[in-house]
Amino acid sequence: MSNKVVLSGSLEFLGLGDILQLIGSNGSSGILRVISKYSAEPGQVYFSKGSIIHATSPSLSGLDAAYALFGWAEGVFEFVEEAVSVKKTIRTSRMEIILDGLRMVDDGVTQKMGAVSFDDNKESSGEASLRIPVLKGPLVDYMYVLDEESFYQNRKIVQENKHGSWIWAILEGTVDIIKETPKGPLTIIRLGPGAFIGGVTSFSFHENVRTATAQAATDVQLGVLDAQRMAEEYGNCSLQFRDVALSLDRRRNEITERAVDIYLKQDNLKKITQGKKLMVRQGKKEEKLFRIDQGEVAVVRKTKAGYLPLALLGPGDFIGPVPFYDIGHEPQLASVFASEDVEFSPLDAQLLLEEYDQLSSTLKNLIEGIATSISITTRVAYDFLKINARKK
Repeated sequence: MSNKVVLSGSLEFLGLGDILQLIGSNGSSGILRVISKYSAEPGQVYFSKGSIIHATSPSLSGLDAAYALFGWAEGVFEFVEEAVSVKKTIRTSRMEIILDGLRMVDDGVTQKMGAVSFDDNKESSGEASLRIPVLKGPLVDYMYVLDEESFYQNRKIVQENKHGSWIWAILEGTVDIIKETPKGPLTIIRLGPGAFIGGVTSFSFHENVRTATAQAATDVQLGVLDAQRMAEEYGNCSLQFRDVALSLDRRRNEITERAVDIYLKQDNLKKITQGKKLMVRQGKKEEKLFRIDQGEVAVVRKTKAGYLPLALLGPGDFIGPVPFYDIGHEPQLASVFASEDVEFSPLDAQLLLEEYDQLSSTLKNLIEGIATSISITTRVAYDFLKINARKK
């Protein structure tokens, strides 16, 4: 890989969160250098295939350095594409780093670097302090756009529990993903330009039931994607790859339901772990990927605010690190509990990665969007758990 600057600009034009997302979504490897006139040395963020593996600032290294760089609101940046050989010190997923980094600046935990810094004057208590995360994606490939549709603010695009298989890419504006609850509508995540409405379950032969409502948060322009073309490409993938992609979609639904449960203060930890034994402990360095052939598996994260149920998985689902995206679950950031009758078969992670790399950018971005949504929704569920813990 030849060393070359492939992205550069001003931090006042493009914030660090957007930069990290852009580099990560392209699966790039290299070093992002952040330069400020208020610092004698630059900050650096190291990427390997889109994942942040290390960071340095003048006085910090690792995850702390990555968070500190969010306070660098003024300056310039450049990303050099090159082979990276530094030791991996960061195992947190990219989207969790972005969400935490932005929140730490807002909460005053991370100091803003500049000639003058000001404290934000905002109240933060209970649900009012919870920021809705925004998921954006890469530029849309118009070769896959069949038509464009406009939706005015507050208009529903899809309705929870209704049938539908259309897939849209957001061209302009933002869309709220909402779950209906006994306490009223709950916005889980907000989608911005480049993100998708829909998932790989739309490619199945069975009627697809929408698991959440998509509503225009602003006036939006959507691109109607060629779902048939995408379904044909998906159908040409190996059964192993299709199973993993479909399992990602199901896991997104699972963590969304868990987030709603925690918001409603419904503790289902005992329910999903009942009759199951610890199989993989959180933090274990395990690189193997498995398919569940029989039985049930519960994925649970241990946090400072308590135990966070993430997903209840069954036959056809996978457990282990996804080779093409870090969703922030097992094994590094969650434990796995398995039923006594569970049976697994190994998956070839390298072949899955090679197959993923051969996909069109549109199908690849759709799958990555699902994985990113899992990571973000996991963070939302954790935020609800922290709010509940503070109220006890």
